[in-house]
Amino acid sequence: MARTLVAQSASKPERPLAGRIFGLFTPILNRLVTRIAGKRHVPLYVLLRHRGRRSGREYATPVVGMRVPGGFAIPMAFGEGADWYRNIIASGGATIRQDGSEHHLVDPVTIDPDSAESPFPGWQRPVFRALGIRRFLFLKGQ
Repeated sequence: MARTLVAQSASKPERPLAGRIFGLFTPILNRLVTRIAGKRHVPLYVLLRHRGRRSGREYATPVVGMRVPGGFAIPMAFGEGADWYRNIIASGGATIRQDGSEHHLVDPVTIDPDSAESPFPGWQRPVFRALGIRRFLFLKGQ
């Protein structure tokens, strides 16, 4: 997989459609979903643990995440401007709690769901496009 370089710019990158729709409710939803994310019988949400790139503080962020061959993929509904994404790129890894188990992940790479390297089956790709999700963060399992 080819690594994607993250360009630093004065303005944040534009959010995909899904991020623009759900962004208004994110603070409220995150408080509620953090309690259940990554627990058994909650297949959609994982709990993403990452370290702040400037503060060094540890964060726990609920995100949609899925196990794929070789690791995990997280749809970037809020684009490359999301703090959790920038923290993981800076640190080179994160931990995900899924189905009650912790997974230490490394080597973050952004992928296009339509690329040859994509771990997603063809039937899922139109759904991602409809939601405006053009990038995923892929993390390798250790």
